[in-house]
Amino acid sequence: MNVVWSEALLFGIALFFMLVGLLGLIVPLYPGAVIMWLTTLVYGLVHGFHTLGGVLFAIITLMMIAAVVADNLLTSAGARWGGASWKAVGLAIVAGLAGTILMPPFGGLITAPLAILIFEYLRLRDWNKAFAALKGLALGYGAAYLVRLGLGVGILILWLVWAWKG
Repeated sequence: MNVVWSEALLFGIALFFMLVGLLGLIVPLYPGAVIMWLTTLVYGLVHGFHTLGGVLFAIITLMMIAAVVADNLLTSAGARWGGASWKAVGLAIVAGLAGTILMPPFGGLITAPLAILIFEYLRLRDWNKAFAALKGLALGYGAAYLVRLGLGVGILILWLVWAWKG
């Protein structure tokens, strides 16, 4: 296989996984940003990092870390703002992980909010407070989604610059 076809194949495969990661940012607990980062890592190992690639990979790494941290912080902060206890937040994380694994790709979208709602109702015996915690979770998730999506698009753009210029 000649060099042009090898480069085109590498680009096509990497672009596919970048888009899978970007689309995965929609689903909570799905590591879309990490998949995008791993794609750039493999791309760099196969294609070579060189100067531009190394700099862009370092920036992409920081963006991936920011996306993961923002996801966890904003979603948890939203739930806490809505009145959810730390136990409810922890249970929602576990339920979301289990739901994502057992009912991919959207199981986590169902199980995490249900866990918050049910746990908070059982804890407080007040549907209004339980729904307030659920609303906080939803607002936190929405904020986290916007941050993740922005960072994911940024990662994709930086990788495209690397692939085009490198």
